[in-house]
Amino acid sequence: MPANINVKICGLTESSDVPAAILAGARYLGFVFFEKSPRNLTIADAAFMAASVPEGICKVALVVDATDDFLDRMLAEVPIDMLQLHGKESPERVTEIKSRTGLPVMKAVGVAEAEDLPKLDAYIKVADQILVDAKPPKGADLPGGNGLAFDWRLIAGRRWPVPWMLAGGLTPDNVAEAIAMTGATQVDVSSSVESEPGVKDAQRIRAFCEAALSD
Repeated sequence: MPANINVKICGLTESSDVPAAILAGARYLGFVFFEKSPRNLTIADAAFMAASVPEGICKVALVVDATDDFLDRMLAEVPIDMLQLHGKESPERVTEIKSRTGLPVMKAVGVAEAEDLPKLDAYIKVADQILVDAKPPKGADLPGGNGLAFDWRLIAGRRWPVPWMLAGGLTPDNVAEAIAMTGATQVDVSSSVESEPGVKDAQRIRAFCEAALSD
């Protein structure tokens, strides 16, 4: 199993989620700005939560096809370190957002079958990181955070020239297997460390991080 695994806990909604995730060993904290999500935050709430995050922990804003106006307003108040683009943003839009904000960008790409993998190549050329996620089912309200996994064998042994993160259906019970199968050194979790949609559970966060960070 790879050493030095980085864990991202996404979709924090309460101030208490911040220390719970950090104490468990998370290196990335995700704040969601998407109205259809049960994890959606107001700019004011996100600013309050992000202000308590210590140096060395990456604060990530998850947005879905965000407008320039929203990005400007959000970034004026929230001390974000990275943007996670989880919509249908084109490679050109990724470049525009990087230039406008001056922040590194992680682009989420949904995978369900081998035919989805070539999409990664276009974004690797423009994004600072790639989030390899399970493609949402047709008609789903959420582009991620659906608790679905994809067949990890599709990316077993694959390597890309930029850092990448594995997401989609990861749990305390399967994350070690996922890391071993894919070679991922970064993993992202949201729904499986909740007691109900949008409510993080400190014990489940700790269990996930322990499983991901164990030798």
